[in-house]
Amino acid sequence: QVQLVESGGGSVQSGGSLRLSCAASGYSFSSGCMGWFRQAPGKKREGVAAIYTAGATSYADSVKGRFTISQDNTKNTYYLQMNSLKPEDTAMYYCAAYPTFHGADYYLCPLTTSRYEYWGQGTQVTVSS
Repeated sequence: QVQLVESGGGSVQSGGSLRLSCAASGYSFSSGCMGWFRQAPGKKREGVAAIYTAGATSYADSVKGRFTISQDNTKNTYYLQMNSLKPEDTAMYYCAAYPTFHGADYYLCPLTTSRYEYWGQGTQVTVSS
């Protein structure tokens, strides 16, 4: 059974930084995508960043240059380093995953919620001005 557990959320002032972690268990696919999504009150859940098993990354335009997604395969843990945070980054952040099975060396993971099968419970990020 796949379980994803996020941690690292909190409250920061505008311009600050946070690092989110997603610990994955029961996830042993040889190739797949891991993504970070966020949902603000009254808004749709949106993709923020994603990383493929082999390392290729995808980012939403709104976070390019500020957020970095990474993975530690030895720990089966994924990270989202968030710098230069803005009040509009305030949201519940979720990690999600799905297997790809194609085993390609390069693949840009999508940032669409419908593609992801497994989801964590979320961690709150609040950025004050």
